[in-house]
Amino acid sequence: MAEQTSSSITIDAAPEQVMAVIADFERYPQWAGEVQQAEVLSTGADGRPEEVRMVLDGGGLKDDYTLSYTWSGESEVRWTLVKAQLLRALDGSYALRPVDGGARTEVTYQLVVDLKIPMFGMLKRKVEKVIIDRALPGLKARVESVTGTD
Repeated sequence: MAEQTSSSITIDAAPEQVMAVIADFERYPQWAGEVQQAEVLSTGADGRPEEVRMVLDGGGLKDDYTLSYTWSGESEVRWTLVKAQLLRALDGSYALRPVDGGARTEVTYQLVVDLKIPMFGMLKRKVEKVIIDRALPGLKARVESVTGTD
């Protein structure tokens, strides 16, 4: 199994507010620095996106790829790579855990990146860390600006 990179952050909002921002893919270019474009290709019976196309440009990595999403209520979302130009894997998750009686949420982001071209493990971890280290503060800022808790 490939090694994964993970990091956590606490957001001043309830899990359902955090998950609403995570599910709002059209707005990713506003807060997820590397995502230049996001387009929902299909949705599930619950109305949440199931397949999303994204254009990524950042951390030394540029690609146009499609991810498949699996949602577990307000507690977790997982994704896996469907197709891409350079990526062999871009699999990850956001796990949400309520804290302070549900007024705040601890978000843990896990990510595995693999490219079709050879890359040293240390460099892959660096790419993963750059993506996570930019995404979590961006998610926090976006959620707290939408909920008025910033």
